[in-house]
Amino acid sequence: MAEGVWLETLTWVEAKAWFDGGAPVLVPIGAISKEHGHHLPLNTDWLVARALTNRVLADLPIVAAPVVDFGFYPAFVRYPGSQHLQSATFEAVLRDILAKFVADGVRNLAILNTGVSTEPVVQLAARNLLNENGTRVHVADIRNLGHGERAILDQKLGGHGDESETSMIMAIDRDVVRFEKAVPDYGNMLDQPGTVFRAPSTFDGDPNSGVDYSITGVRGDPTLATVEKGERILSAMAADLIDGLRAIFPDALGS
Repeated sequence: MAEGVWLETLTWVEAKAWFDGGAPVLVPIGAISKEHGHHLPLNTDWLVARALTNRVLADLPIVAAPVVDFGFYPAFVRYPGSQHLQSATFEAVLRDILAKFVADGVRNLAILNTGVSTEPVVQLAARNLLNENGTRVHVADIRNLGHGERAILDQKLGGHGDESETSMIMAIDRDVVRFEKAVPDYGNMLDQPGTVFRAPSTFDGDPNSGVDYSITGVRGDPTLATVEKGERILSAMAADLIDGLRAIFPDALGS
């Protein structure tokens, strides 16, 4: 079975050959400097984006763009080390990246988005590209991947640096996890009503701040994480991506 490649490992001549041959290009997005509690490194999202993309490349002959590692992450700016771009800046970065691929002759474009706050900005960039030159960009958000394995999680609720993310990082590289520093932290979320409405979040370590607080920067229970859970979640997510790419680019990848 043909394998894919990371764009950064190619020469420009080799890149042109892949593009001219109609290979789809996947653009992963994953923060390289965003807080994930006391136990996970700032590059957690970047590690997940790389790991998922590597699994896709092992199965499909596509080109993976370098991970877009800075983005729109306003909920975490109160924690030292968390980097953040304004939404307009992030959207402009994405549009420039995508537009250059179009200029290079790429017509099969997809995005793997490992963020949550990034979702509307990514959709805006994709919509604007379609409006400007007719190129459709397909977007896979991590919240929509691997749903078949959600039942293996035992935490009361999650969302950030939690059982799921910690399990994935343990499966990717157990040595970067400071598991002895992992603690359950639901902040004030267990007291919030469950409704159909969503509202923006802003994490803060002060319970009196008036926003969604989290002393550690976590929402969930990372102490329940295991390597086995992480492997199952990553495998399910990668399978969803592979199946999805085959479905949207049948001429290039087969159905």
